[in-house]
Amino acid sequence: MNWKHALMGLTASLVVVLAVSQPAWAYDEAEAKEEKPAAAETAAPAETTEEAPAEEEAPPLTLSEIYYALDNSMLFLCAVLVLFMQSGFAMVESGFNSSKNTINILFKNLMDVCVGVLIYYSVGYGLMYPDVENPMMKPNGYFGFGQFGIPAAGEPGPAVLHKQVDFLFQVAFAATAATIVSGAVAGRLKFSSYLIYSIVLTGIIYPVSGYWKWGGGWLNEMGFYDFAGSIVVHAVGGFAGLAGALVLGPRIGRFKDGKSVPIPGHNIAQATLGVFILWVGWYGFNPGSQLAFAGSANTDAVMLIATNTTLAAAAGGVAAMILGWIMYTKPDISMALNGVLAGLVGITANCDGVSNIEAIVIGLIAGLLVVFGILALEKLKIDDPVGAFPVHGLCGIWGGVATGIFAEHDFWTQVTGSVVIPVYAFVTMFILFSFLKVIGQLRVSEEDELKGLDLSEHGMQAYH
Repeated sequence: MNWKHALMGLTASLVVVLAVSQPAWAYDEAEAKEEKPAAAETAAPAETTEEAPAEEEAPPLTLSEIYYALDNSMLFLCAVLVLFMQSGFAMVESGFNSSKNTINILFKNLMDVCVGVLIYYSVGYGLMYPDVENPMMKPNGYFGFGQFGIPAAGEPGPAVLHKQVDFLFQVAFAATAATIVSGAVAGRLKFSSYLIYSIVLTGIIYPVSGYWKWGGGWLNEMGFYDFAGSIVVHAVGGFAGLAGALVLGPRIGRFKDGKSVPIPGHNIAQATLGVFILWVGWYGFNPGSQLAFAGSANTDAVMLIATNTTLAAAAGGVAAMILGWIMYTKPDISMALNGVLAGLVGITANCDGVSNIEAIVIGLIAGLLVVFGILALEKLKIDDPVGAFPVHGLCGIWGGVATGIFAEHDFWTQVTGSVVIPVYAFVTMFILFSFLKVIGQLRVSEEDELKGLDLSEHGMQAYH
């Protein structure tokens, strides 16, 4: 027990020592705390001279900067919509064609974007939108050319576009013009030849004709008007497709004993989905071409454009359905689908300058034209599996001419531009396709065509 008593005594002694010592420790700590401010006060003058200045608050955004941000952000979203139209084209073209060519069509559309972006960045954008500061170097009206790539951005302001987003929007248009041809030459064109075509159209043919109007070239100086590309985009693609179809010739079995033999598409549901995707994408194509969104005037314009686009598409679908019903005794969904696209193409040149009723009329006439165009191709034994020429070529011209009828633009000027650009596209592409044919690089062999381009060109199948 003694050791317990000794331990208790030692503990009690330790507690007493701690209790007595605590005030001294507390005092020392408090004293140290009091000394630190004094030392700090002493050193304050020296530190003040070395201290970094406090950050200034960022000034509030100006109205010009807000407009700049809104315009460019909205244009970027429109560029995304237009680029997404490539998936719509892929669905329409593959759905309207044989299943044995599905991969080939999808691959071509993919490369239209991948190759097209690089070529348009390297050459096409500078050809189409020359940005030359030196007046002595101003390009002529027929062949513009600016610097390589994308010029530097300008000062922020209303309706001022950042060059990067402007490029994104414009390259999506270039890819659209190129991919229109894919459906017209489906099932028999070599993949390598298609890549050559896509490079030439995206890098030279489309940018040059686009410069004539949108880059400030001779058609623009003349007063020709094409708001979003009925002629510059769609007619170029449509007539390039016609040239390809003519030089290639029809698919094996398409015409027999002087008669047309239909080769039905393998997936109409897929084609229908593609048309709806294209319709939605057109809300980037047409309203985006306003190129400015801030302010009440731009908002009013965009809403008119969007409504006219919708009305023309609907009218085109109804007109094609009715005429097809009359001519074939049964309603044909493929005609109605092409009618919707025809209405969209027809309104693209003038959607900002016509009334709602006029938009319906333009769409109705486009829907009728596409049916007559498809029948005319059959009579002439020209094989266009998806109706690319009637939809984009024929109705593209209608859109340009309709601008001179319904909008406030000179009729004969519109006729001039609506003829010159398609003829230019047709002739140049006819020469290119003919050259590829002469050197034996245009069309696949009969055996490969019958086997299907998925297997013969790519060694794989879309369906198992």
